[in-house]
Amino acid sequence: MGHRRPVRLFTGVLATSLLLGGLGGCSGTGGDGSAGPTRSGSPPGTAPTTGSTGAAPSASATTLGFTPDPGRAPKTRAEGLRLARTVAATPADWGPGFVRRSPYESDPGSWPVLDSDCVWEREPLPPTVLASLTRTSELPAEGAKGPIRVTAVVTVHRTVGAADWEMAGTLEEALRCPDQQLRQGERITGLLSQGAAYGLLANFTSEDSLTEGGEYYSDTLGGPHYYYWVQSRLGQVTVAVVGRGAKGRSDDDVDSALRQGAGQMLSRVETELEAAS
Repeated sequence: MGHRRPVRLFTGVLATSLLLGGLGGCSGTGGDGSAGPTRSGSPPGTAPTTGSTGAAPSASATTLGFTPDPGRAPKTRAEGLRLARTVAATPADWGPGFVRRSPYESDPGSWPVLDSDCVWEREPLPPTVLASLTRTSELPAEGAKGPIRVTAVVTVHRTVGAADWEMAGTLEEALRCPDQQLRQGERITGLLSQGAAYGLLANFTSEDSLTEGGEYYSDTLGGPHYYYWVQSRLGQVTVAVVGRGAKGRSDDDVDSALRQGAGQMLSRVETELEAAS
């Protein structure tokens, strides 16, 4: 498998910059629109974690200043899908030169689940989820530089408690499966993850945030290459961005795209759900 580079700790530059408010209102997924690391299985009917409840979003402001309006919260699958399509990053959101990958969008009636063999598969949405949309983009290969591949995932839950449960389950996935298969011919290894509630580890832009990093291998692109993933929650919505590097691309090249994508998506969640001042 070649020389393994040390994986950076997530209290470093990218974790800080992705979580700071200077990103223009901001805050993985697999290698395509069919699967990717965003959650583990389906939450039970009642499974709130510390600091949240299973109730629908209330009008009380969170400590980060986000005040959801219950009247704007999606309550049907159609409303959830409209919100997911509005929020999910498009190629232009990642930076100049990014284009759609194929397949570009996943089936919003399914979501990715990590099975017992640490392989990502798509399964029908559980009753607790209104919609889950994955979009994939890339900065194409140029000369001696390989492509930068990025993925955005938006999951709209019925309740805050269900979204909180997804975040808790996701944090445990790297412990259960430090090596994972994204799809045929693509895998990630040596995963390390870390969670940060609001106010911890420079998270001042979401109610909860997770980061994960490791090494990416591809049958076509080789490896090891840089892999980094960030997922954040605002109310009943979770958003995730993931970046995969390639030969000739620096870690900073990938990080720059992730900062832009994450910032755009969390800003849109606030715009769509926040109560009028």
